[in-house]
Amino acid sequence: MSAYRGGPNTFSIIGLSSKPLQVYSRPTYSCEYQNSNNNSSSFVKAYKILPDWGFGRVYTVLVINCTFPAGIADDSSVGGRLILHAPATNQRNESLIAIVEPPKSWDVSHFVSPPKYDYLYCGSPLYGTLSPQRMREWIAYHVRLFGAKSHFVIFDSGGIHPEVFEVLKPWMDLGYVSLQDVKEQERFDGYYHNQFLLVNDCLHRYRFDAKWMFFFDVDEYIYVSPKLSLRSVTDSLEEFTQFTIEQVPMSNKLCLTQDSGKTSEKWVMEKLVYRNVKKVARRDRKYAIQPRNVFATGVHLSKNFEGESAHKTEKLIKYFHYHGTIATRQDTCQQFINDTSTTIGDDTPFILETNMRMITPSVKRFELETIGTILQSTRQ
Repeated sequence: MSAYRGGPNTFSIIGLSSKPLQVYSRPTYSCEYQNSNNNSSSFVKAYKILPDWGFGRVYTVLVINCTFPAGIADDSSVGGRLILHAPATNQRNESLIAIVEPPKSWDVSHFVSPPKYDYLYCGSPLYGTLSPQRMREWIAYHVRLFGAKSHFVIFDSGGIHPEVFEVLKPWMDLGYVSLQDVKEQERFDGYYHNQFLLVNDCLHRYRFDAKWMFFFDVDEYIYVSPKLSLRSVTDSLEEFTQFTIEQVPMSNKLCLTQDSGKTSEKWVMEKLVYRNVKKVARRDRKYAIQPRNVFATGVHLSKNFEGESAHKTEKLIKYFHYHGTIATRQDTCQQFINDTSTTIGDDTPFILETNMRMITPSVKRFELETIGTILQSTRQ
């Protein structure tokens, strides 16, 4: 469980709960704030959000909002503590201390000041045997795209083995990356390594630190046209709290004949150059939000926010998806083609797509100029 102050009088608590309990009992919660100055207590009914859209397994995710009347919890000079009263299995309430605030431990200016970051990435849980080289490519690409005032929150669910950590460390030393160890939460059977829990923790932990938050995976690359910048895209979408991003699905094995024999030296985005153009009803979208207007969030979009959402954004921004390549510890190229289009497998059509390939030299130069040659010998 984690909890964060969201303003002078409001708090958010994020945690796991029994899925059957939430589905069949529909429990209610209350919040108590104990003022340490005069030992007074105030109680309010909590507002509960279930952000997993029914995807929960044994455990589901709760986001609980506690909002108190003015004058209860808004004096930072005295301190206090937030207590959540939750139903227990014995039909009695269990009291959980969510936050303890020493005097002068928070400042109201934090909630109204310009954010520290323009862009903050909230990652998915990383697990399994990940490719250090793929992670190297992904982080260099996105630090370049997101710019100097950006930050990346990476969640380690067991996938940050020593070789991957060595790839992230130069960017951590420069202040671009924070690594959160969440392996302990693997004990709890929630949807996709408790992804809903992690993205909601990230939302509320950094809610006032970033202008925009992005949510996507490490085998996905955000793309804007060279004629645009990420800043120009987000500025044009300023009136929206949320915008979703269309997928460009790429083959994870088709490469150009001219690259045969050289692909082990090439990055995924420069050697995987065939786009899946099979017509389907819909493809997964990813998204970005202005977090100060968002109360809870999900994997593919948020449904709990103030404001409007933009979905027709494909002329401004897309994301390239190289499915599964982050976990491939060998060369991804399995088939070489000399045509601008092809059809393979279950009659899936592919066409040549080189936008990411053309960007790659600039990304490699950026990495070299920013962190030097330290990662040049990174293994697949």
